[in-house]
Amino acid sequence: MSPTIHSKDLVYKMITVYSKNNCPFCVQAKNLLKLKGLEFQEVKIDENEEAKQFVLSEGHRTVPQLYQDGRLLVEGGYQGLSRQNDDWFAALKG
Repeated sequence: MSPTIHSKDLVYKMITVYSKNNCPFCVQAKNLLKLKGLEFQEVKIDENEEAKQFVLSEGHRTVPQLYQDGRLLVEGGYQGLSRQNDDWFAALKG
């Protein structure tokens, strides 16, 4: 389960970015989340076998994969994330 951030009356479910080392799309996804002011935790599947098995069990063969509250946040990794508009990102913040 993802950590929850409490800020005033806002409850924000932490985004988890499943990534790996030397992955340019992973770097781009993390940079875009930072640019949009979204906090996230990163889990590197090449350093965490349990995370790797989770990603594979979900049917993914590429990274990054972005999850929030145990659910896939957006299809298509960085490319899917980059297609979202500002309203979508604002809705993630609450």
